[in-house]
Amino acid sequence: MKRILTKRIYEPVHRDDGVRVLVDRLWPRGISKNAVSIDYWAKELAPSSELRKWYGHDVSKWEEFRSRYREELAANPALREFVLKSQGGEVLTLLFAAKDVRFNNAIVLQEYLKELWKC
Repeated sequence: MKRILTKRIYEPVHRDDGVRVLVDRLWPRGISKNAVSIDYWAKELAPSSELRKWYGHDVSKWEEFRSRYREELAANPALREFVLKSQGGEVLTLLFAAKDVRFNNAIVLQEYLKELWKC
């Protein structure tokens, strides 16, 4: 069984992070691409620019955002490649830049992947 974790990209790398994947469409502010430790950047799995802008981290829109993002994931052809790339190893850590650790796209993606992989 795979463990799927979420973590802010600004937090220190931990040896138990496993495969580290950035799942934001935009590169995080204040971090050099050379200074961060990620295995790959899956920006094609992030919410569309339109959905991201609509949500604007407004928690009152969370349930609608979650629903719309799950619809985008279900229709996203890049999800299959991501699943194949990410199946190896015991731990997958989804990295995000949002300040809110409870209401962000990585949480929705984590939930979606757990259902997909029956974790």
